[in-house]
Amino acid sequence: MIIIGIDPGYAIVGFGIIEKTKRETKVLDYGVIETDKSLKMSVRLNKIYDGISYLIDKYKPDHFAMEELFYHTNQKTVINVAMARGVILLAATKKMGTDRLYEYTPLQIKQALTGNGRADKHQIQYMVKAILNLTKVPKPDDAADALAAALCHSQTNLVLSGTDIK
Repeated sequence: MIIIGIDPGYAIVGFGIIEKTKRETKVLDYGVIETDKSLKMSVRLNKIYDGISYLIDKYKPDHFAMEELFYHTNQKTVINVAMARGVILLAATKKMGTDRLYEYTPLQIKQALTGNGRADKHQIQYMVKAILNLTKVPKPDDAADALAAALCHSQTNLVLSGTDIK
C-alpha cells in the first residue's frame, strides 16, 4: 500500500511517500514543492497543483494523508495556507477521488508517532527517522512533517478500517 503524506503550505509544501507492507514500512520519496515569493499567488497555487498532480501520477498512491490547517496568529498566512490546502485537495480529488483522502490534526500525528499529543518537533523527527530506519532525519522539516502524516495514516486509519495490506 502506497501512502502520500502532505504538509501543506504556500511557500513550501512538504511531501513524503511511503510503502507499507505487512513486514515493513519504507520510504519511496520525500521532499518539497517550493514556490517563489516573487510570483503572483495564482502562479504559486498552479505550481502546487501541478506538483501534487505529478506526484500522484508518478507514485499512484492508494491513500492521501494531509495535516490539517493549524491556526496561526497571522491571518494573511492562514488565508494563503488555506488556499494552498484547497488546491492540494483539488488535485488529490481530481486524481484519486474523495474516498481515499484523509486529514489529521497535528495532535493526532504527534499521538500516533510518539504516544504523546504534545511531543515537540524533534521528537517527531526522531520517530520518523526510527520508524523508517533512516540514517538521518529527513530535511527540510516540511518533508519530515509530511512523512509523519503518512506514518500517522499507516498506523491508525489502516488498522482501524481493517484494510488489507499486501
